[in-house]
Amino acid sequence: MPELPEVETIRRGLEKYLVGKRFLKLHILCEKSFRGDPSLVEGSEIIAIERRGKALLIRLSNDLTIMAHLRMTGQMIYDGAERFAAGHPDESFREKMPGRFTRIYADLDDGTHLYFNDLRKFGFWAVMDELSLATDKFLTSLGPEPWDMKPGEFYEMLGRHAGSPVKAVILDQHNIAGVGNIYADEGCFYAGILPWRKCGSLSRKESDKLLEGLCKVMQASIDSGGSTMKDYVRADGTRGNYLEKFASVFRREGQECPRCGGEILKTRTAGRGTHYCGGCQK
Repeated sequence: MPELPEVETIRRGLEKYLVGKRFLKLHILCEKSFRGDPSLVEGSEIIAIERRGKALLIRLSNDLTIMAHLRMTGQMIYDGAERFAAGHPDESFREKMPGRFTRIYADLDDGTHLYFNDLRKFGFWAVMDELSLATDKFLTSLGPEPWDMKPGEFYEMLGRHAGSPVKAVILDQHNIAGVGNIYADEGCFYAGILPWRKCGSLSRKESDKLLEGLCKVMQASIDSGGSTMKDYVRADGTRGNYLEKFASVFRREGQECPRCGGEILKTRTAGRGTHYCGGCQK
């Protein structure tokens, strides 16, 4: 599943191509992938593309919103004078559209098209009004994003989970939205703390450093186009380079720590592969 920086990269890319265009007709090729009445969207103008956590919000001129969630294998594909793909880099986005994995597509008023491909059918589009958005279980369950948390609030949140491992707590989207496995490992490395330490053992200084680290590593990823690995591409179809340029520990087991020269190790914490430095994380 894409993490917050990947979804933000997708949002920024699609924003350039979609805002100001109008939906003429929606074609629903897989009922499971669409929630709501597609006719409510037809004729409306796309006025903004926003993001909440890992969900894209396509805002419409008739006060409705399409919430799009890519989940594991979703792709958003804009097909105009050029084709721009966002999401899972399965080569199906290069096929003639609609393709074998196209679940939804939209005709736009300038003759271009927006496609939603999804190999495993876990992703979806949902048409929602303001009340639905305000009460949506997924959206309302999300905690604040790292940039929206004050250091004191973050420290208090960790304190409410004093007996739990730091990594498990920051991966829980109810506590803080958008942090995934890569950024949890990188944030803990930045702060110099071991991911399995109990939250209650962190000092205020360590807590502040962890929040600062989460913000910095996620912003670095956004600036470089997302972590990508093998699973995600930018909106223009090229791959991000966060891991190559910025990752200090993630997927670097056996290599030398860039800070202390110790060895990067790998274990499991909170049910996830966890990368850390055996020398300078305490």
